[in-house]
Amino acid sequence: MATYISPDNAPTKQRKDRVAYYYHADIGHYHFAPGHPMKARTPIIPALSFRAMTHNLVVNYGLHQKMEIIRPNPATLQEMTKFHSDEYIDFLQRVTPENVSDISKNPQKFNVGEDCPVFDGMFEFSALSAGGSLAAAAKLNRGDADIAINWGGGLHHARRGEASGFCYVNDIVLSILELLRVHQRVVYIDIDVHHGDGVEEAFYGTDRVMTVSFHKYGEFFPGSGSLKDTGMGKGKKYAVNCPLRDGMDDASYKSVFRPIMSAVMQFYRPSVVVLQCGADSLAGDRLGCFNLSMRGHAQALEYMKTFNVPILMLGGGGYTIRNVARTWTYETALAVGHELPTELPFNDYFQYYGPEYKLDVPSGNMENLNNREYLEKVVSIILDNLRDLPHAPSVQTHDVPRDLFDEDPDAMNEDRPERSDVRITANDKDKRVSRDGEYSDSEDEGPVKRRDIQNHGEK
Repeated sequence: MATYISPDNAPTKQRKDRVAYYYHADIGHYHFAPGHPMKARTPIIPALSFRAMTHNLVVNYGLHQKMEIIRPNPATLQEMTKFHSDEYIDFLQRVTPENVSDISKNPQKFNVGEDCPVFDGMFEFSALSAGGSLAAAAKLNRGDADIAINWGGGLHHARRGEASGFCYVNDIVLSILELLRVHQRVVYIDIDVHHGDGVEEAFYGTDRVMTVSFHKYGEFFPGSGSLKDTGMGKGKKYAVNCPLRDGMDDASYKSVFRPIMSAVMQFYRPSVVVLQCGADSLAGDRLGCFNLSMRGHAQALEYMKTFNVPILMLGGGGYTIRNVARTWTYETALAVGHELPTELPFNDYFQYYGPEYKLDVPSGNMENLNNREYLEKVVSIILDNLRDLPHAPSVQTHDVPRDLFDEDPDAMNEDRPERSDVRITANDKDKRVSRDGEYSDSEDEGPVKRRDIQNHGEK
């Protein structure tokens, strides 16, 4: 287990981390259909295909040679119902675009419809997404990696019994529950432009997980994440929300992210970090309203690496997919401590990176509505709340609520032996970079017909 060190005492030379990277080729083959479910060629919401674009760029940069590549298994029903209700998971497993009207008298009960359409392969995609995050968390639990990456995860809006914001199964909550088997305190950081409401809600009443979300607030999906929302009961002040305004740029983001996360690490002292790297906070995102460059987005990972604790890196939103692929590739390289050339290598999606063909997402000329006075006030209130916490709180005897975390480790290991506390050499069979059909055909970025309103969620 890595030992905590403060950034002030961090080594000047970047350490070489053992990185495990989880990817399943099928994760890029499932498409939302915003139009009629039987329509032959509908535009896609690119919340799924950018995983394939990212992986393709990662491999063509040669990053696969610098980390362990693992093809995860889908999450099982037993694993998914550690958080989600049996009724909801049963519905997801059985529903199809053809039977959605018949399978439930009230499909709206599970919040499927326009924002969360039922599409072919919906359950399979959700199981693969969750399976990758669970396997990555188990890898960190065993101490077999310092950083574990699953760009196919990060679906932070899904709730216990319903879909929300393009998210069906909350792989983040499931992976945090896995981490809690070993770690007493987990910090969850969300840099998606939308509030990480589903994760916050799941752990709102416990001090074993601190949720920290940096997001657009005010007339914007999901409408939650106020500065005053800080948790309840044992979880009081363990939910940290940093509400931001349109046009957030690199310098402003850094000015709030670093002091807040420095205080979180100082006062909470978690032994593992979960970082949701939603890329809809990038400049020029179709559904976003921030103005972060690729490097401004990546500074979150860069800073959190200085604390020398294990990190689980997950995906999230992002709707200008060429920029998502660029940024997540850059952050993969940052995880392994490798500097990439700016010129993009030829890859299966090369034409989509024109006309620049560069590994770069620059900030735009968007007005920053986050003035210095506002940001200083937000940071001051958050820091005051954190100072009220017990220093490095002792929570060894605090249990996660039983409806969130109630498992039989032996049964779990029986069902998925590679997640036991003993490393199984059979995992080596799963190490692979690519196989025939590993990449989906290049997809056009087609319009995102999601009510054409920016105040809606993602994924």
